[in-house]
Amino acid sequence: MSNFFETPIEFLKGIGPTKADVLKKELGIFTFQDLLFHYPFRYIDRTKYYQIKEVTSDLPFIQFVGKLTNKQVVGERQGKRLIAQFEDATGMIECVWFQSLKWADKSLIIGTSYVVFGKPTYFGAKANIVHPEIETVANHDQTVATALQPVYNTTEKLKSFYLDSKGFLKIQKQLLSVALKEIKENLPESILSKYQMLSRAEAIAEIHFPTDAKKLQRATARLKFEELFLIQIKLLKINSNRKLKSRGFILNKVGDLFNQFYKEKIPFELTGAQKRVVKEIRADTVSGMQMNRLLQGDVGSGKTMVALLTMLLAIDNGFQTCLMAPTEILAQQHFQSLKDLLSDLPVNIKVLTGSAKSKARKETLAELISGECNIVVGTHALIEETVQFKNLGMVVIDEQHRFGVEQRAKLWRKNTQAPHVLVMTATPIPRTLAMTLYGDLDVSVIDELPAGRVPIETVHQNESQRLRLNAFIAKEIEKGRQVYVVYPLIKESEKLDLLNLTEGYESMIRAFPLPKYKVSVVHGQMKPADKDFEMQRFVKGETQIMVATTVIEVGVNVPNASIMVIENAERFGLSQLHQLRGRVGRGSEKSYCILMSGNKLSNDGKTRLQTMVNTSNGFEISEIDLQLRGPGDLQGTQQSGVLDLHIADLAKDQRILQEARVAAQEILATDVNLTSADNSRLRAYLSLQKSNQINWEQIS
Repeated sequence: MSNFFETPIEFLKGIGPTKADVLKKELGIFTFQDLLFHYPFRYIDRTKYYQIKEVTSDLPFIQFVGKLTNKQVVGERQGKRLIAQFEDATGMIECVWFQSLKWADKSLIIGTSYVVFGKPTYFGAKANIVHPEIETVANHDQTVATALQPVYNTTEKLKSFYLDSKGFLKIQKQLLSVALKEIKENLPESILSKYQMLSRAEAIAEIHFPTDAKKLQRATARLKFEELFLIQIKLLKINSNRKLKSRGFILNKVGDLFNQFYKEKIPFELTGAQKRVVKEIRADTVSGMQMNRLLQGDVGSGKTMVALLTMLLAIDNGFQTCLMAPTEILAQQHFQSLKDLLSDLPVNIKVLTGSAKSKARKETLAELISGECNIVVGTHALIEETVQFKNLGMVVIDEQHRFGVEQRAKLWRKNTQAPHVLVMTATPIPRTLAMTLYGDLDVSVIDELPAGRVPIETVHQNESQRLRLNAFIAKEIEKGRQVYVVYPLIKESEKLDLLNLTEGYESMIRAFPLPKYKVSVVHGQMKPADKDFEMQRFVKGETQIMVATTVIEVGVNVPNASIMVIENAERFGLSQLHQLRGRVGRGSEKSYCILMSGNKLSNDGKTRLQTMVNTSNGFEISEIDLQLRGPGDLQGTQQSGVLDLHIADLAKDQRILQEARVAAQEILATDVNLTSADNSRLRAYLSLQKSNQINWEQIS
């Protein structure tokens, strides 16, 4: 769009500085473009007129034509109200006003016929409508009402400035009267023709003021496609430019370390999926281009083993590697795990976290600069300026959604030439979301679990089954097993978190008294050293029960733990429930996940818990999570701005997204720089947008 659409919203007729200020604060509407993209969220059919006898309270918004036959103000003070009676040939209905009584009383003229619109309810045996919209039949066709009347999101504050849904309708009409001629097409003619799309200007006009249902459907499809197509074009161009411009270290040697580890040290046969991913990484690292690969894999699928093989490949070719994890617990665990796997091999591995002692820290920093350190495992401490490498060739980032874009970028800016990057996540991402958030990355998926894994049995229980649960826990502990009991993290109230946890700890002590049972407690407000001490007690088997908040969601690996009890499970998201369940089932014994909840559950709560009981497939769970929560909640600290969707819905518009991606791929396959005449509109539009956007090309 041209600069016309960057015009501040206060310059639109009927807005002014005061309303503009409220629009900015309440809805983030700063410019003409922002207002134009404030699309309706639903539509009311104004083509149907009901007879009064047809009106029932279970109907949505309705309209009828009736003559005003009586009106009167009744009640006192707060109970004061205006009651007006409207009649048609079939019956009578009352309309009630509790506010603006003087205006309503003055405006309503007995004997006049009105079009009345509102939500019917029943008071006693009588149908009525509270605060309806009314207009005389004579004026009805001259209003902004259309056959399908749009309804806009608004707020109570905006309503006090006459910017309710009807108010938005008026300012959108005012904007479109001057904006339509300024709206330029941005899709190639070939796409408009292939998909038989409305023009951009017509689609925007129809979305705000639809002429009929079919036109509205075509306008919605056009704007959803455009939104998703533009995202795909940008992401695919970034990927293409990266591969053309970003030189990568060539790791063409499969050396002694890799071969010895692969043949002698791997404690189990790699799955077919793991082998496939290793081959994909090998192909990337010999191509001469920088690898930027996302590795998705469910809990326990063996991502760490793939990461280690990747790091050994880099070390065999003379490079250093690092693995960055989001928490000290996870970093220490990775360090210990890699150290155990690499025992007897000439690999110098170090750990670097915020709590590292100064002497050990200085030694590690010196060995990184000299090149003596082959692998460093760490937290955010790795991105500090004091951490320098001699020749960093491979970066592995675990649970990458926990890191902001800029944090990750700092890590691989430590080299003159960018290292290869492997980002991993154990949070399965729905295909549509991955395609949109990570369309600029190459994606690998480990979609099978190692052989011999015993499935985790998941059950949903409530408080009435507590005694039976405690007996089951005692039985498992007698077998030598260990138990997690997790309480929800309520962000709004850290004190309440601790209260819940304290009460939970006390109830566990009562049910499982000392000295026979020992209980650890871990929560996010503990000092790192205290947290680690409690964790280690549980890891070593010195305690049988760990009462914790979600601090143990990621990274705790205790193969002997066989029960995960999740208290108030209805308060957790599906993805978090799945992550917590993944803390058990890591040994050879049968494991259980017990979802405890109250008796009253919302529909979404029931769906989440039933999903957990029905399936252990993380990718299935992620798709349902997307349907329930929407993409905004799932993207975490991802590339802000990439999912700036105004009309498309990734949970519902998968088919359109797929079409948009294929269309973008086809265009870039023959015209990567968009220089053809047919792509000139698209090139001009992207060029105009580029000045307002962050450059993601050097960031994974």
